[in-house]
Amino acid sequence: MTTINKGANKFYVGENIQNPLAEITFVESGEERLVIDHTYVSSDLRGQGVAGQLVENVVLYAREEGKKILPLCPYAKEKIQKNEEYHDVLSK
Repeated sequence: MTTINKGANKFYVGENIQNPLAEITFVESGEERLVIDHTYVSSDLRGQGVAGQLVENVVLYAREEGKKILPLCPYAKEKIQKNEEYHDVLSK
């Protein structure tokens, strides 16, 4: 299991928040929405499910904060739409 860290408007993997091994970034849109705009996983971590863990962290964060997610990032959009457990936080 990879350790996922929380930063300002991002979750990331690695020691350096400025140069992470993997990250997912989002912006707050109004009071009730998080817009996922970027997902990145370094070649070292690809194929290990790290991007999926990053999406899951944003989903859990959105639930805690009572927010919906608008996934503009193609990866996050597909991952959230395919996983019915995440549909409660998907912005319509």
